[in-house]
Parts: sequence; C-alpha cells; structure tokens
Amino acid sequence: MESNNKARYDVVILGASGFTGKYVVREALKFLNVPSSPLKSIALAGRSPSKLSQALKWVLGPNTGPLPDIPILTADASDPSSLAAICSQTSLLLNCVGPFRLHGDPVVAACAAAGCDYLDISGEPEFMERMEAKYHDRAAESGALVVSACGFDSVPAELGLMFNSRQWVAPAVVNSVEAYVSLESEKKIVGNFATYESAVLGVANAKQLQELRRSRPRKARPTIPGPPPSKGSTIEHQKKLGLWAVKLPSADAIVVRRTLSTLTENPHGLAGMNESADSVTKREAFWSSLKPAHFGVKIGSKSLLGILRIIMVGIFIGLLGNTGFGRWLLLTFPSVFSLGWFRKKGPSEEEVESASFKMWFVGKGFSNESNASQGNTKPDMEIITRVSGPEIGYITTPIILVQCALIVLSQRNNLPKGGVYPPGIVFGATDLQERLEKNGMSFDVISKSSISS
Repeated sequence: MESNNKARYDVVILGASGFTGKYVVREALKFLNVPSSPLKSIALAGRSPSKLSQALKWVLGPNTGPLPDIPILTADASDPSSLAAICSQTSLLLNCVGPFRLHGDPVVAACAAAGCDYLDISGEPEFMERMEAKYHDRAAESGALVVSACGFDSVPAELGLMFNSRQWVAPAVVNSVEAYVSLESEKKIVGNFATYESAVLGVANAKQLQELRRSRPRKARPTIPGPPPSKGSTIEHQKKLGLWAVKLPSADAIVVRRTLSTLTENPHGLAGMNESADSVTKREAFWSSLKPAHFGVKIGSKSLLGILRIIMVGIFIGLLGNTGFGRWLLLTFPSVFSLGWFRKKGPSEEEVESASFKMWFVGKGFSNESNASQGNTKPDMEIITRVSGPEIGYITTPIILVQCALIVLSQRNNLPKGGVYPPGIVFGATDLQERLEKNGMSFDVISKSSISS
C-alpha cells in the first residue's frame, strides 16, 4: 500500500476558484481547526494563484483583514506533474473541476498512483464508470479511495433510498422506490453552468457510454421480491405529493444500481483498512437491515406547465447535443435553450440563499414477504419518506462533500481499503446521515399506508 503518511495538508481542494469550488472552500473553513474536527490543515489548488486568492477573499467577505495562512498551490488537470505534486502533499483531494469528462481522468490517475484518497462532485455516468474500469485495480493496490458523486448527485438519492428501506420492518418487504425531486425558490432558480455543460456532453457521448458498458463484465443483479413495477405514463400526476413529474435522466439511478450490484457481491459491505470488532459488527448489521429495490428518479413540479418546460429543455438538449453546431448553440446561449434555468455567470447570492429542494421517496412493497412470491400480486403497502435541504448546487453539495471528507479523515480505518466505489458503499454505514441532519438537511417519514387493490 502506497498511502501517503507524510502529507503536509489534510485536504487539498482542486478547482477552488470555480463557482462551486468557492462554496466548498467556505464550507470547509467552518471546520478548520475546530477542536472536534479532524481538519487541521487545508490548501487550495488551481491553475491561477491570483484567482484562488480572489476566491479566498470572496469566501472571507469584504470586511476581513489579512488573508489567513492557507497555502495556494498551482495545479492544472492537463499537467500530470503538477497533479502528482499536490497528491504527494495531501492525504485527501477534493476535486471541483468539471465537467469531469473533460478534466477528471488525469486527477483520478494521479490519486490512484499516489495512494491519495479522492472525492468529487461529478454527476456524469460515463466518467464514473470509466474511472472504475480504468483505475479500480490501481487504486485498490495503492490504497486510494476514489469516490465520485459526493454531492447532490447522488448522496441524497443513496441515503434517501437507504432511509426508506429501513422503514420496511419484517415481515414487510419493499419492491420499488420512486424518487421525486422538487426544486423550489422564492426567487428564480438558476443552475450551475457546469451541470448544464455536463448534460450536453452526456448526450454527445451516449454511444461511448454504451460501448463502455458492453466491453465490461455484466454486473451482479440483486434479487428483488415481487414483479418489476410497470413503466407508467410519461407524465405522472403524483396527487399525494402535489406534483406533476417526468423521468429525470440523471446519474442517481445509475449510482444506486452500482451500489446495489456491489452489495449483491458483498452483502455485508466492504471491510475497512483496520476495522475494530465493533465497527465490523455495526457495518454488517447496517447492510443486513437493507433490502434492494427497483429504483427510479423523476423531477417534479407543482404545475403541469413546469413539467412541459422541463420536457422542452430536454428536447433542446437531446436534439442539438448530437451535432457539433448544436452543442455550440447550446453552450453559447445556455439561458436561451434552458429557458432561463442556466447561465454562464451562475446565480446571485440571493438566488442561492432563497432556493431549496425536496426529494420524496415513494416506496411500494408487500406487508408480508410471502405475498411477494405469488406471481403477479401487486404491492399492498406504501411508505413515503423525504429528504430536504437548501439549494442543491452551491449549499447542499458543499455540505455533503465536506462531511464526506471529514468522515474520510476521521474514520479512514473503517472505510474500504482502496478502489473506485459509489458513495453509498463507502458512506452508507457511517454517520453521514446524522452529520447532514446537523448541517441543514432533513430525513423524514411522511406516511405509511395500505394500498387498495
């Protein structure tokens, strides 16, 4: 194992001057040198030292005095030697440089080679699956723990599914869970341009993702009680939630499926580096309490007009994303083709502070496991839970990323030894949910009821 035991910094944040990177720095500084925090040293990294200094000034606000002694390191995702240099100086790298499809591979390669743990906020399926295919064995050998999607894509989906699963007490069993994402704001919702760019590039590279999947061994599939749920209509009216909804082509369902496949092969989770007997017992008890389910994600709106607007944006990206000129149009005029949801300069501070999200999990299953084995029997039980929190891209995502980082720093011996994994596998059995609840997010049981046939 080549893990770096002489790291100068606990954490290096790469891309700290970007839109999301600045908010990650702000969140991380809340825990720097706090007595109970494992975060005692931090450095910022990026291509431009001047922009990093400006980002630090923004984080600290206009009325602060001299900048604190936070080192600024020069590193470029296109320069492997600079990435190797920062990996040699830290035990954990937080990567905020997207789109990850364009800039992430060299960073993961450097961490896997150096034995440096790595977390990012990617929501790009092709990137995540390609990193697993290319670097899992090397990371396992060096002891580097590589985890993507440590943000709104897709930790609320993973923890939300696990939270819903724990509400199904034997003899009841869950069959399917459908998640409904609802974004809310007192002002105008404006998304992260990098997220929009990733969606556009995802359409452009859809064939490469399919080719990658065909080239890899088929993943293990969990056994789920009862028949698979029907596809339903394209536009759904979820009366209990007060939402109109349409399928969301996000990474969430893909990440969840990776977690369920890994658990099928490792029912008790993955052993830690140097786990105590108590940790092993807790980990095994946690994973044995969860049951797999069919999982999907839809985006919801309180109005049908809102759903039609979402569909229209999807049509624009789907049609134009397949040609070079179409992608140029989409990325040059994001506000036009996203109908105002995305713009290059990002949202204002007021828009960020006014936004929030709710993610509902509608679980359907059987009140008795024996009912699930009776052929075409329909589910007779429903449990609805909800995860909610502040704005997704600039507040919730930094909260999640930083809490994941603090767990890596403080509980490394209890986490998988090394390799490329989805966040649910690494953080599911930890206290991440409790940490998020202490930092602005909520996990609630909404209802438990019978379903009339």
